[in-house]
Amino acid sequence: MAILQVSAAAATAGAAKPALLAHQAVLDLSAGDTAWMLVATCLVLFMTLPGLALFYGGMVRKKNLLSTLAQSVATSVIASVIWIFIGYSFAFGVGGGDAASFINKFIGGFDVALLNGVKPDTAYSAAPHLPEYLWVAYQMTFAIITPALIAGAIAERMKFSAFCLFVALWSVLVYAPVCHWVWGGGFLGAMGVLDFAGGAVVHVNSGVAGLVACLVIGKRKGFGRDNMAPHNLGYTMIGASMLLVGWIGFNAGSEWEADSLASVAMLNTIVAAMTGAVGWIIPEWIERKQPTLLGMVSGLVAGLVGITPAAGFVNPTGALAIGLLTGVACYFGTTYVKNMFRYDDSLDAFGVHGIGGFVGALLTAVFVDTTINTGDAAAHATVLKQLIGLVVVIGWSALVTFLILMVCKYTTGLRVTEEEEIEGLDQSQHGETLHG
Repeated sequence: MAILQVSAAAATAGAAKPALLAHQAVLDLSAGDTAWMLVATCLVLFMTLPGLALFYGGMVRKKNLLSTLAQSVATSVIASVIWIFIGYSFAFGVGGGDAASFINKFIGGFDVALLNGVKPDTAYSAAPHLPEYLWVAYQMTFAIITPALIAGAIAERMKFSAFCLFVALWSVLVYAPVCHWVWGGGFLGAMGVLDFAGGAVVHVNSGVAGLVACLVIGKRKGFGRDNMAPHNLGYTMIGASMLLVGWIGFNAGSEWEADSLASVAMLNTIVAAMTGAVGWIIPEWIERKQPTLLGMVSGLVAGLVGITPAAGFVNPTGALAIGLLTGVACYFGTTYVKNMFRYDDSLDAFGVHGIGGFVGALLTAVFVDTTINTGDAAAHATVLKQLIGLVVVIGWSALVTFLILMVCKYTTGLRVTEEEEIEGLDQSQHGETLHG
Protein backbone atom coordinates (compact mmCIF):
# COMPACT_ATOMS: atom_id res chain seq x y z
CA MET A 1 0.00 0.00 0.00
CA ALA A 2 1.44 3.37 -0.98
CA ILE A 3 2.46 5.70 1.82
CA LEU A 4 0.18 8.70 2.04
CA GLN A 5 2.04 11.90 1.18
CA VAL A 6 0.49 15.17 2.26
CA SER A 7 2.17 18.36 1.18
CA ALA A 8 2.35 20.92 3.96
CA ALA A 9 2.17 23.69 1.36
CA ALA A 10 -1.01 22.27 -0.15
CA ALA A 11 -2.52 21.75 3.27
CA THR A 12 -2.10 25.41 4.09
CA ALA A 13 -3.62 26.46 0.74
CA GLY A 14 -1.28 29.10 -0.49
CA ALA A 15 0.18 30.13 2.84
CA ALA A 16 3.67 31.61 2.69
CA LYS A 17 6.56 29.20 3.12
CA PRO A 18 8.26 29.36 6.53
CA ALA A 19 11.58 31.14 6.88
CA LEU A 20 14.07 28.28 7.05
CA LEU A 21 17.30 27.87 8.98
CA ALA A 22 20.27 26.31 7.20
CA HIS A 23 19.57 22.81 8.53
CA GLN A 24 15.85 22.84 7.66
CA ALA A 25 13.51 21.94 4.81
CA VAL A 26 9.83 22.69 4.26
CA LEU A 27 7.81 19.81 5.70
CA ASP A 28 6.39 17.44 3.09
CA LEU A 29 4.56 15.18 5.51
CA SER A 30 4.36 11.42 5.16
CA ALA A 31 1.59 10.30 7.50
CA GLY A 32 2.71 6.66 7.47
CA ASP A 33 6.36 7.42 8.21
CA THR A 34 5.36 9.89 10.89
CA ALA A 35 3.15 7.31 12.59
CA TRP A 36 5.96 4.76 12.57
CA MET A 37 8.48 7.24 13.97
CA LEU A 38 6.09 8.24 16.76
CA VAL A 39 6.05 4.56 17.76
CA ALA A 40 9.82 4.20 17.34
CA THR A 41 10.39 7.20 19.61
CA CYS A 42 8.29 5.59 22.32
CA LEU A 43 10.22 2.33 21.92
CA VAL A 44 13.62 3.98 22.32
CA LEU A 45 12.48 5.89 25.40
CA PHE A 46 11.17 2.56 26.74
CA MET A 47 14.73 1.21 26.46
CA THR A 48 15.92 3.53 29.24
CA LEU A 49 12.76 3.77 31.33
CA PRO A 50 12.17 1.13 32.50
CA GLY A 51 14.33 -1.23 30.38
CA LEU A 52 17.90 -0.20 31.21
CA ALA A 53 16.89 0.83 34.74
CA LEU A 54 15.67 -2.70 35.52
CA PHE A 55 18.51 -4.39 33.62
CA TYR A 56 21.10 -2.54 35.68
CA GLY A 57 19.01 -2.49 38.86
CA GLY A 58 18.82 -6.26 39.07
CA MET A 59 22.60 -6.66 38.76
CA VAL A 60 23.60 -4.50 41.72
CA ARG A 61 23.37 -5.43 45.38
CA LYS A 62 20.03 -4.89 47.06
CA LYS A 63 21.25 -1.86 49.03
CA ASN A 64 21.99 -0.03 45.75
CA LEU A 65 18.88 -0.89 43.74
CA LEU A 66 17.05 2.41 44.19
CA SER A 67 20.17 4.50 43.55
CA THR A 68 20.74 2.62 40.29
CA LEU A 69 17.14 3.20 39.22
CA ALA A 70 17.52 6.85 40.21
CA GLN A 71 20.52 7.23 37.91
CA SER A 72 18.44 6.15 34.90
CA VAL A 73 15.67 8.55 35.87
CA ALA A 74 18.08 11.42 36.50
CA THR A 75 19.85 10.83 33.20
CA SER A 76 16.52 10.95 31.37
CA VAL A 77 15.61 14.23 33.04
CA ILE A 78 18.98 15.95 32.60
CA ALA A 79 19.69 14.75 29.06
CA SER A 80 16.21 15.77 27.87
CA VAL A 81 16.49 19.31 29.23
CA ILE A 82 20.05 19.69 27.90
CA TRP A 83 18.89 18.44 24.48
CA ILE A 84 16.24 21.16 24.21
CA PHE A 85 18.52 23.90 25.52
CA ILE A 86 21.60 23.25 23.40
CA GLY A 87 22.17 19.56 22.60
CA TYR A 88 19.98 19.43 19.50
CA SER A 89 21.54 22.62 18.19
CA PHE A 90 25.09 21.33 18.70
CA ALA A 91 24.22 17.99 17.09
CA PHE A 92 22.06 19.04 14.14
CA GLY A 93 22.35 22.79 13.81
CA VAL A 94 24.60 24.67 11.40
CA GLY A 95 26.82 26.91 13.50
CA GLY A 96 28.86 28.34 10.65
CA GLY A 97 25.72 29.46 8.82
CA ASP A 98 26.44 27.12 5.93
CA ALA A 99 26.20 23.34 5.98
CA ALA A 100 29.43 23.13 3.98
CA SER A 101 31.44 25.42 6.26
CA PHE A 102 34.59 24.29 8.03
CA ILE A 103 33.14 24.88 11.50
CA ASN A 104 30.12 22.76 10.71
CA LYS A 105 32.32 19.74 10.08
CA PHE A 106 32.96 19.64 13.84
CA ILE A 107 30.01 21.21 15.66
CA GLY A 108 26.55 22.54 15.00
CA GLY A 109 26.26 25.79 16.90
CA PHE A 110 23.69 27.93 18.68
CA ASP A 111 21.28 28.53 15.82
CA VAL A 112 18.64 26.08 17.11
CA ALA A 113 19.21 26.61 20.84
CA LEU A 114 15.92 26.27 22.74
CA LEU A 115 14.53 25.01 19.41
CA ASN A 116 14.67 28.48 17.93
CA GLY A 117 13.10 28.37 14.45
CA VAL A 118 11.66 24.88 14.84
CA LYS A 119 8.00 25.06 13.82
CA PRO A 120 5.14 22.69 12.96
CA ASP A 121 5.81 23.15 9.23
CA THR A 122 9.60 22.65 9.31
CA ALA A 123 11.58 19.46 8.85
CA TYR A 124 15.22 18.49 9.33
CA SER A 125 16.85 18.65 5.90
CA ALA A 126 17.77 14.94 5.82
CA ALA A 127 14.20 13.90 6.69
CA PRO A 128 11.83 16.34 4.97
CA HIS A 129 8.92 13.90 5.31
CA LEU A 130 8.95 14.09 9.14
CA PRO A 131 7.97 17.03 11.37
CA GLU A 132 11.10 18.52 12.89
CA TYR A 133 9.54 18.30 16.34
CA LEU A 134 9.35 14.52 15.89
CA TRP A 135 12.95 14.44 14.69
CA VAL A 136 13.97 16.35 17.83
CA ALA A 137 12.07 13.90 20.05
CA TYR A 138 13.44 10.77 18.36
CA GLN A 139 17.04 11.96 18.52
CA MET A 140 16.51 13.05 22.13
CA THR A 141 15.83 9.44 23.14
CA PHE A 142 19.30 8.51 21.83
CA ALA A 143 20.79 11.39 23.82
CA ILE A 144 19.07 9.96 26.90
CA ILE A 145 20.18 6.33 26.71
CA THR A 146 23.82 7.01 25.78
CA PRO A 147 24.95 8.60 29.08
CA ALA A 148 22.60 6.27 30.97
CA LEU A 149 24.70 3.33 29.77
CA ILE A 150 27.79 4.80 31.45
CA ALA A 151 26.17 4.31 34.87
CA GLY A 152 26.81 0.59 34.58
CA ALA A 153 30.57 1.14 34.83
CA ILE A 154 30.50 3.19 38.05
CA ALA A 155 27.53 1.61 39.84
CA GLU A 156 27.49 1.42 43.64
CA ARG A 157 30.10 4.09 44.40
CA MET A 158 29.61 7.44 42.61
CA LYS A 159 28.01 10.39 44.40
CA PHE A 160 24.62 11.28 42.98
CA SER A 161 25.52 14.97 42.76
CA ALA A 162 28.66 14.10 40.81
CA PHE A 163 26.70 11.80 38.54
CA CYS A 164 24.20 14.54 37.70
CA LEU A 165 26.93 17.07 36.91
CA PHE A 166 28.78 14.47 34.86
CA VAL A 167 25.71 13.67 32.73
CA ALA A 168 25.01 17.35 32.06
CA LEU A 169 28.57 18.11 30.93
CA TRP A 170 29.03 14.85 29.03
CA SER A 171 25.79 15.36 27.09
CA VAL A 172 27.02 18.74 25.81
CA LEU A 173 30.74 18.11 25.38
CA VAL A 174 30.87 14.49 24.26
CA TYR A 175 27.56 13.15 23.00
CA ALA A 176 26.39 16.16 20.96
CA PRO A 177 29.69 16.66 19.06
CA VAL A 178 30.09 12.95 18.24
CA CYS A 179 26.45 12.78 17.12
CA HIS A 180 27.13 15.76 14.84
CA TRP A 181 30.29 14.21 13.40
CA VAL A 182 28.46 11.07 12.31
CA TRP A 183 24.80 12.02 11.76
CA GLY A 184 24.57 15.81 11.75
CA GLY A 185 26.64 16.67 8.68
CA GLY A 186 30.05 16.36 10.34
CA PHE A 187 33.35 15.06 9.03
CA LEU A 188 32.97 11.37 9.94
CA GLY A 189 29.69 11.02 8.09
CA ALA A 190 31.17 12.88 5.12
CA MET A 191 34.15 10.52 5.18
CA GLY A 192 31.81 7.57 4.76
CA VAL A 193 31.88 6.05 8.26
CA LEU A 194 28.89 3.69 8.52
CA ASP A 195 26.85 3.88 11.71
CA PHE A 196 23.23 3.06 11.06
CA ALA A 197 21.90 3.44 14.59
CA GLY A 198 24.73 4.18 17.00
CA GLY A 199 27.61 1.70 17.13
CA ALA A 200 30.12 4.55 17.49
CA VAL A 201 27.82 7.39 18.55
CA VAL A 202 26.09 5.46 21.33
CA HIS A 203 27.91 2.27 22.29
CA VAL A 204 31.63 2.87 21.73
CA ASN A 205 31.20 6.43 22.97
CA SER A 206 29.50 5.40 26.23
CA GLY A 207 31.57 2.25 26.69
CA VAL A 208 34.89 4.11 26.52
CA ALA A 209 33.53 6.81 28.83
CA GLY A 210 32.49 4.09 31.28
CA LEU A 211 35.97 2.55 31.23
CA VAL A 212 37.62 5.90 31.90
CA ALA A 213 35.14 6.64 34.68
CA CYS A 214 35.62 3.33 36.48
CA LEU A 215 39.41 3.72 36.30
CA VAL A 216 39.32 7.26 37.68
CA ILE A 217 36.80 6.54 40.43
CA GLY A 218 38.44 3.28 41.46
CA LYS A 219 37.17 -0.11 42.52
CA ARG A 220 34.29 -0.78 44.85
CA LYS A 221 35.23 -1.56 48.44
CA GLY A 222 35.74 -5.30 48.68
CA PHE A 223 36.06 -5.80 44.92
CA GLY A 224 37.52 -9.24 44.26
CA ARG A 225 36.93 -10.28 47.88
CA ASP A 226 33.31 -9.68 48.86
CA ASN A 227 30.25 -11.28 47.29
CA MET A 228 28.91 -8.74 44.78
CA ALA A 229 26.50 -11.05 42.99
CA PRO A 230 23.34 -9.56 41.43
CA HIS A 231 20.50 -9.35 43.92
CA ASN A 232 17.62 -9.99 41.50
CA LEU A 233 18.27 -11.57 38.10
CA GLY A 234 14.53 -11.54 37.48
CA TYR A 235 14.68 -7.74 37.18
CA THR A 236 17.67 -8.09 34.86
CA MET A 237 15.88 -10.55 32.58
CA ILE A 238 12.79 -8.34 32.42
CA GLY A 239 14.96 -5.31 31.67
CA ALA A 240 16.83 -7.17 28.93
CA SER A 241 13.54 -8.17 27.33
CA MET A 242 12.40 -4.55 27.35
CA LEU A 243 15.69 -3.55 25.76
CA LEU A 244 15.16 -6.12 23.02
CA VAL A 245 11.71 -4.75 22.17
CA GLY A 246 12.83 -1.14 22.42
CA TRP A 247 15.86 -1.84 20.24
CA ILE A 248 13.53 -2.40 17.29
CA GLY A 249 12.65 1.29 17.47
CA PHE A 250 16.34 2.08 17.94
CA ASN A 251 17.50 0.24 14.81
CA ALA A 252 14.49 -0.01 12.49
CA GLY A 253 13.52 3.54 13.42
CA SER A 254 16.92 4.78 12.24
CA GLU A 255 15.75 4.25 8.66
CA TRP A 256 13.30 7.14 9.36
CA GLU A 257 10.75 5.54 7.04
CA ALA A 258 8.26 2.66 7.19
CA ASP A 259 9.79 0.76 4.29
CA SER A 260 11.58 -2.44 3.32
CA LEU A 261 14.94 -1.32 4.73
CA ALA A 262 13.34 -0.70 8.11
CA SER A 263 11.92 -4.22 7.87
CA VAL A 264 15.38 -5.67 7.22
CA ALA A 265 16.80 -3.66 10.13
CA MET A 266 14.09 -5.02 12.41
CA LEU A 267 14.76 -8.63 11.37
CA ASN A 268 18.51 -8.15 11.67
CA THR A 269 18.07 -6.75 15.18
CA ILE A 270 16.13 -9.76 16.43
CA VAL A 271 18.38 -12.29 14.68
CA ALA A 272 21.62 -10.77 15.96
CA ALA A 273 20.28 -10.63 19.52
CA MET A 274 19.59 -14.36 19.46
CA THR A 275 22.95 -15.33 17.97
CA GLY A 276 24.63 -12.97 20.43
CA ALA A 277 23.17 -15.09 23.22
CA VAL A 278 24.52 -18.20 21.48
CA GLY A 279 27.97 -16.64 21.11
CA TRP A 280 28.10 -15.82 24.82
CA ILE A 281 26.53 -18.95 26.27
CA ILE A 282 28.60 -21.58 24.44
CA PRO A 283 32.00 -20.56 25.88
CA GLU A 284 30.39 -19.89 29.26
CA TRP A 285 28.77 -23.34 29.26
CA ILE A 286 32.07 -24.98 28.34
CA GLU A 287 33.99 -23.14 31.07
CA ARG A 288 31.42 -23.11 33.88
CA LYS A 289 29.75 -26.42 32.98
CA GLN A 290 26.40 -24.62 33.33
CA PRO A 291 24.61 -22.01 31.24
CA THR A 292 23.47 -18.98 33.25
CA LEU A 293 20.48 -16.69 32.79
CA LEU A 294 22.78 -13.70 33.24
CA GLY A 295 25.00 -15.04 30.47
CA MET A 296 22.08 -15.53 28.09
CA VAL A 297 20.68 -12.02 28.56
CA SER A 298 24.16 -10.47 28.49
CA GLY A 299 24.81 -12.20 25.18
CA LEU A 300 21.46 -11.05 23.89
CA VAL A 301 22.36 -7.43 24.68
CA ALA A 302 25.83 -7.92 23.18
CA GLY A 303 24.25 -9.07 19.92
CA LEU A 304 21.99 -6.03 19.93
CA VAL A 305 24.99 -3.75 20.43
CA GLY A 306 26.92 -5.45 17.63
CA ILE A 307 24.15 -5.15 15.06
CA THR A 308 23.36 -1.51 15.86
CA PRO A 309 25.84 0.07 13.40
CA ALA A 310 25.09 -2.59 10.78
CA ALA A 311 21.31 -3.04 10.99
CA GLY A 312 20.51 -1.22 7.76
CA PHE A 313 23.63 -2.23 5.85
CA VAL A 314 23.72 -6.05 6.06
CA ASN A 315 21.46 -8.96 5.20
CA PRO A 316 20.14 -11.41 7.82
CA THR A 317 23.01 -13.83 7.19
CA GLY A 318 25.43 -11.04 8.03
CA ALA A 319 23.35 -10.26 11.11
CA LEU A 320 23.65 -13.89 12.24
CA ALA A 321 27.43 -13.68 11.98
CA ILE A 322 27.73 -10.24 13.61
CA GLY A 323 25.59 -11.28 16.57
CA LEU A 324 27.52 -14.51 17.07
CA LEU A 325 30.97 -12.92 16.83
CA THR A 326 30.01 -10.01 19.05
CA GLY A 327 28.62 -12.37 21.69
CA VAL A 328 31.90 -14.29 21.76
CA ALA A 329 33.99 -11.10 21.85
CA CYS A 330 31.98 -9.61 24.70
CA TYR A 331 32.12 -12.82 26.73
CA PHE A 332 35.90 -12.90 26.57
CA GLY A 333 36.09 -9.15 27.10
CA THR A 334 34.05 -9.29 30.30
CA THR A 335 35.94 -12.28 31.68
CA TYR A 336 39.55 -12.51 30.51
CA VAL A 337 40.26 -8.86 29.67
CA LYS A 338 38.52 -7.56 32.79
CA ASN A 339 40.25 -10.10 35.03
CA MET A 340 43.61 -9.48 33.38
CA PHE A 341 43.59 -5.74 34.03
CA ARG A 342 41.53 -5.88 37.25
CA TYR A 343 39.39 -2.82 36.56
CA ASP A 344 35.97 -2.62 38.21
CA ASP A 345 33.52 -2.10 35.36
CA SER A 346 30.64 -2.92 37.70
CA LEU A 347 27.98 -3.99 35.21
CA ASP A 348 30.22 -4.42 32.15
CA ALA A 349 29.30 -1.20 30.37
CA PHE A 350 32.67 -1.22 28.60
CA GLY A 351 32.77 -4.99 28.21
CA VAL A 352 29.45 -5.10 26.37
CA HIS A 353 28.93 -1.66 24.84
CA GLY A 354 32.52 -0.61 24.23
CA ILE A 355 33.80 -3.93 22.93
CA GLY A 356 30.52 -4.91 21.26
CA GLY A 357 30.16 -1.57 19.53
CA PHE A 358 33.76 -1.68 18.30
CA VAL A 359 33.44 -5.21 16.90
CA GLY A 360 30.05 -4.49 15.33
CA ALA A 361 31.29 -1.29 13.68
CA LEU A 362 34.23 -3.08 12.06
CA LEU A 363 32.10 -6.03 10.96
CA THR A 364 29.63 -3.63 9.35
CA ALA A 365 32.15 -3.00 6.58
CA VAL A 366 32.92 -6.72 6.30
CA PHE A 367 29.30 -7.81 5.82
CA VAL A 368 27.86 -4.74 4.06
CA ASP A 369 25.41 -5.76 1.32
CA THR A 370 24.74 -3.21 -1.40
CA THR A 371 21.57 -5.05 -2.44
CA ILE A 372 20.19 -4.23 1.02
CA ASN A 373 21.44 -0.66 1.19
CA THR A 374 22.06 0.99 -2.17
CA GLY A 375 23.52 4.19 -0.73
CA ASP A 376 26.86 5.56 -1.85
CA ALA A 377 28.42 5.18 1.63
CA ALA A 378 27.59 1.47 1.67
CA ALA A 379 29.10 0.99 -1.78
CA HIS A 380 32.39 2.55 -0.65
CA ALA A 381 32.58 1.13 2.86
CA THR A 382 35.95 -0.11 4.11
CA VAL A 383 37.23 -1.49 7.40
CA LEU A 384 39.87 1.26 7.40
CA LYS A 385 37.24 4.01 7.31
CA GLN A 386 35.40 2.33 10.16
CA LEU A 387 38.60 2.03 12.17
CA ILE A 388 39.52 5.68 11.65
CA GLY A 389 36.07 6.75 12.80
CA LEU A 390 36.29 4.54 15.89
CA VAL A 391 39.75 5.85 16.82
CA VAL A 392 38.48 9.44 16.60
CA VAL A 393 35.44 8.70 18.77
CA ILE A 394 37.48 6.73 21.30
CA GLY A 395 40.09 9.48 21.59
CA TRP A 396 37.55 12.28 22.05
CA SER A 397 35.37 10.34 24.46
CA ALA A 398 38.30 9.23 26.62
CA LEU A 399 39.95 12.66 26.81
CA VAL A 400 36.86 14.78 27.44
CA THR A 401 35.36 12.23 29.84
CA PHE A 402 38.54 12.39 31.91
CA LEU A 403 38.43 16.20 31.97
CA ILE A 404 34.76 16.19 33.01
CA LEU A 405 35.55 13.76 35.83
CA MET A 406 38.26 16.12 37.04
CA VAL A 407 35.74 18.97 37.11
CA CYS A 408 33.39 16.79 39.15
CA LYS A 409 36.20 15.71 41.48
CA TYR A 410 37.09 19.27 42.40
CA THR A 411 33.50 20.55 42.68
CA THR A 412 31.01 17.97 43.91
CA GLY A 413 33.55 15.25 44.67
CA LEU A 414 33.35 11.96 42.78
CA ARG A 415 32.90 9.17 45.26
CA VAL A 416 30.82 8.46 48.35
CA THR A 417 32.66 7.88 51.62
CA GLU A 418 33.64 4.38 52.70
CA GLU A 419 30.90 4.41 55.35
CA GLU A 420 28.28 5.51 52.81
CA GLU A 421 29.36 2.79 50.39
CA ILE A 422 29.08 0.12 53.08
CA GLU A 423 25.66 1.43 54.10
CA GLY A 424 24.49 1.45 50.50
CA LEU A 425 23.70 4.32 48.17
CA ASP A 426 19.94 3.93 48.51
CA GLN A 427 20.13 5.14 52.09
CA SER A 428 23.22 7.34 51.99
CA GLN A 429 22.36 9.23 48.78
CA HIS A 430 18.58 9.20 48.76
CA GLY A 431 17.43 8.39 52.29
CA GLU A 432 15.30 5.55 50.98
CA THR A 433 15.19 1.78 51.21
CA LEU A 434 13.45 -0.76 49.00
CA HIS A 435 10.78 -1.55 51.59
CA GLY A 436 10.28 1.89 53.09
